[in-house]
Amino acid sequence: MTLHFESWERVLQEHGAVTGVDYGAFLELGGMSGHEVAERLCRMTGAPCVNLDGMVQRKRELFHEAVDHCKAIPQVADFARRVSETHGVAVVSGGHRSAVLRSLEATGMTDLFGVVVTPDMVVNGKPAPDMYLLAAERLGIDPRDCIVFEDGLPGIEAARAAGMRVIVVEPKAALNPCP
Repeated sequence: MTLHFESWERVLQEHGAVTGVDYGAFLELGGMSGHEVAERLCRMTGAPCVNLDGMVQRKRELFHEAVDHCKAIPQVADFARRVSETHGVAVVSGGHRSAVLRSLEATGMTDLFGVVVTPDMVVNGKPAPDMYLLAAERLGIDPRDCIVFEDGLPGIEAARAAGMRVIVVEPKAALNPCP
């Protein structure tokens, strides 16, 4: 999330933001699509919301430049490896598909996740349950048998609406494995 935050901060500065974004407030947007995040950040910072497509594209470019330097968080990678040996594991992210795949590739975790669901695959993104329901369907698992690890409020709401159990993960900038 730190890389996403830093990329958005730079885009907002480039687009004339009057104020900065509080990291805690930014974390509350976790799981939303890029366009939704751009709209909300514009309102928070006073940046004009005139070219959301351009802002989202620029954010993706900045994120892609930075993500190649990231490494997997050892505890997350180890847990995912152990679980994937016996259970279906999915990534359900509000991020753009290319950014999600690039992150998995950069951290060496691509092979761990048989299913990757992003907002472009459903009608309604988080906080609607659509993304989680699609992941369960693709994994061949009843949603009531799924356990979701989620760090954003929209994702928590989405997983609960899908009938899944949720373990709330506290996002920690200190765990950020990116220089």
